Amino acid sequence: MIERVEHPGTEKINIAKTFGRLLREQFKKDPKFYFFSPDETTSNRFTEVFEVEKRAWNLPSLDFDLPEGADGRIMELLSENALFAAMIGHLSNGEQAMMGSYEAFFSVITSQILQQMKFFKQMDEVSWREKWPAVNLLSTSMAWRQDHNGFSHQSPAIISSLLEVPSGKVNCLFPVDDAAAEETFRFMTETKNVVNLATFDKNENPRWIDSHHARFLFENGGASIYQFASDENPEVVLTAAGDIPTREMLRAAEIVRGDIPGIRLRFVGINSLCYGAIGTTEKKFTTEQFNDYFTFERPIVASFHGYPGTLRGILGNYTSRDRVAVHGFIEEGGTTTPFEMLSLNQNSRFDLAADIALQVGREDLAERYLEIIEENRDYTRVFGVDKLAID
Repeated sequence: MIERVEHPGTEKINIAKTFGRLLREQFKKDPKFYFFSPDETTSNRFTEVFEVEKRAWNLPSLDFDLPEGADGRIMELLSENALFAAMIGHLSNGEQAMMGSYEAFFSVITSQILQQMKFFKQMDEVSWREKWPAVNLLSTSMAWRQDHNGFSHQSPAIISSLLEVPSGKVNCLFPVDDAAAEETFRFMTETKNVVNLATFDKNENPRWIDSHHARFLFENGGASIYQFASDENPEVVLTAAGDIPTREMLRAAEIVRGDIPGIRLRFVGINSLCYGAIGTTEKKFTTEQFNDYFTFERPIVASFHGYPGTLRGILGNYTSRDRVAVHGFIEEGGTTTPFEMLSLNQNSRFDLAADIALQVGREDLAERYLEIIEENRDYTRVFGVDKLAID
């Protein structure tokens, strides 16, 4: 539990390793818990599970292999389809399980996930059916940080696919740091008859919030004002859903504040989305809350982990889309550097800073920020690394 964060954004943590620790503890306390992974448990930084559990394996093992045995509860097979079907069989017995995969390849089983959502919807209509543990999916190795795998591994399509279904049976969760990850894991293990998709980076990122704030996000409808990054009576409201988008938006705010002393900004962090709404199927963000947090008329600049149209549609259920500018993945990429990946999709801190500057009539600053992006692009293509550090 993180009681207090003295200096938000300065300490680095790894969300994926946090989930690895939480999975390890789940294995220890629940002898019937299983983890399903298409040969990516270590790649996704969930390695701590091997401290307490074995990979299922009934052939000879070599000295350098990870712990293996016929009774192992870590199920690895390079077939998302087979693993998901096996996990559903386990859940049908009322026992907990989770599945982890690269983000781009959860789309391989989209149809199976949607069918399970239909099944849950039908279950709710049958009084004698006992509820199942949730279908819990851990999505990492995602679009924004595929330094080596390239364009084929860059797709947040699973998020849009799930959020488009009006079933009331899916939660898309975006923990921003380790405190948020702990609350996300708790939520996932406590919910029933829903699909929970948690999406996060497997590299180091800043710690922003404490455990009390993380719990408040789930209790409050999936969003909160980050007071350390917010002013009263804001001229522009900033928001983000996703760990990397949150980092980039908060860094953008720092950049703009340095260049426009006295500018009033507010940051609203979004932790969860469900069909048509901010929040979860259990606790949705209300229009009254939205107007309180986002104001009635101030321009909104948003950064999203997935396709911008998905978040734009949800925000459009709360307010006029004319006041909302959403940045997200626009299907640009390749085997490139972290900052270049962001700027290719117009979702880097300087792209966001340029948009904020435009909202307050500072076209000169916006042009300078875009020039900085071009300078980095030229540098990257010559030297193969970013001139601008990601922190």
